[in-house]
Amino acid sequence: MARKVADCTKAPNEMGCTLVIIGEEDEVLRAAMEHAARVHNEPETDEVRDWIRNDLENESTWLAAHHPTPA
Repeated sequence: MARKVADCTKAPNEMGCTLVIIGEEDEVLRAAMEHAARVHNEPETDEVRDWIRNDLENESTWLAAHHPTPA
Protein backbone atom coordinates (compact mmCIF):
# COMPACT_ATOMS: atom_id res chain seq x y z
CA MET A 1 0.00 0.00 0.00
CA ALA A 2 1.34 3.42 -0.95
CA ARG A 3 2.09 5.76 1.90
CA LYS A 4 0.17 9.04 1.97
CA VAL A 5 1.06 12.64 2.76
CA ALA A 6 -1.01 15.37 4.41
CA ASP A 7 0.70 18.72 3.81
CA CYS A 8 -0.65 21.62 5.85
CA THR A 9 1.07 24.16 3.59
CA LYS A 10 -1.48 23.33 0.86
CA ALA A 11 -4.35 24.62 2.97
CA PRO A 12 -4.75 28.34 3.55
CA ASN A 13 -4.16 29.10 7.20
CA GLU A 14 -3.37 32.26 9.14
CA MET A 15 -0.58 30.71 11.19
CA GLY A 16 1.58 29.64 8.24
CA CYS A 17 1.54 26.03 9.41
CA THR A 18 4.22 23.87 7.78
CA LEU A 19 3.34 20.46 9.24
CA VAL A 20 3.70 17.46 6.92
CA ILE A 21 2.44 14.03 8.00
CA ILE A 22 3.57 10.90 6.13
CA GLY A 23 2.46 7.32 6.74
CA GLU A 24 -0.22 4.76 6.04
CA GLU A 25 -3.50 6.39 4.98
CA ASP A 26 -5.45 5.58 8.15
CA GLU A 27 -2.62 6.86 10.36
CA VAL A 28 -2.21 10.06 8.35
CA LEU A 29 -5.95 10.71 8.28
CA ARG A 30 -6.23 10.23 12.05
CA ALA A 31 -3.20 12.44 12.81
CA ALA A 32 -4.25 15.14 10.33
CA MET A 33 -7.77 15.21 11.77
CA GLU A 34 -6.40 15.61 15.31
CA HIS A 35 -4.05 18.35 14.10
CA ALA A 36 -6.86 20.18 12.28
CA ALA A 37 -9.04 20.11 15.39
CA ARG A 38 -6.43 21.00 18.01
CA VAL A 39 -4.23 23.43 16.12
CA HIS A 40 -6.59 24.98 13.57
CA ASN A 41 -9.83 24.69 15.58
CA GLU A 42 -11.59 22.80 12.78
CA PRO A 43 -14.62 20.76 13.82
CA GLU A 44 -14.17 16.98 13.88
CA THR A 45 -16.82 16.32 11.25
CA ASP A 46 -17.20 13.97 8.29
CA GLU A 47 -16.95 17.00 6.01
CA VAL A 48 -13.51 17.96 7.37
CA ARG A 49 -12.38 14.31 7.33
CA ASP A 50 -13.47 13.99 3.67
CA TRP A 51 -11.67 17.23 2.79
CA ILE A 52 -8.47 15.91 4.38
CA ARG A 53 -8.83 12.49 2.72
CA ASN A 54 -9.39 14.06 -0.72
CA ASP A 55 -6.31 16.24 -0.25
CA LEU A 56 -3.92 13.38 0.57
CA GLU A 57 -1.12 12.73 -1.91
CA ASN A 58 0.93 9.63 -2.61
CA GLU A 59 4.29 9.93 -0.89
CA SER A 60 6.23 9.36 -4.13
CA THR A 61 4.33 12.16 -5.91
CA TRP A 62 4.81 14.55 -3.00
CA LEU A 63 8.53 13.74 -2.70
CA ALA A 64 9.08 14.25 -6.44
CA ALA A 65 7.43 17.68 -6.25
CA HIS A 66 9.25 18.81 -3.10
CA HIS A 67 12.61 17.09 -3.42
CA PRO A 68 13.39 16.75 -7.12
CA THR A 69 16.41 14.66 -8.01
CA PRO A 70 19.35 16.62 -9.43
CA ALA A 71 19.91 16.44 -13.17
